[in-house]
Amino acid sequence: MTHFASLLICVGAFAALAMATERAQQDVLERALSRDATRALRIIGWALLLTSLAIVVGAQGWGLGLVSYSGHTSVAAGLVFLGLIAGQRRKG
Repeated sequence: MTHFASLLICVGAFAALAMATERAQQDVLERALSRDATRALRIIGWALLLTSLAIVVGAQGWGLGLVSYSGHTSVAAGLVFLGLIAGQRRKG
């Protein structure tokens, strides 16, 4: 259950960080967000990544926790990236 929760949090974090970029904002929302909204998305993304790290390290310790966290972040980043690509292909 810890792995699933961590993976979901990482997906949310990378989605927020992706939406903090102007290109993703244009692709998904078809407009740029305000500076404050972009900053908030960055803060949320990094806070979620730290939360995920705390969950995994708390459950598994630093040794195995960091390895698990690395895998979760890699899979989550790939899923968000594929989601952005799929969204672009559906549009055009």
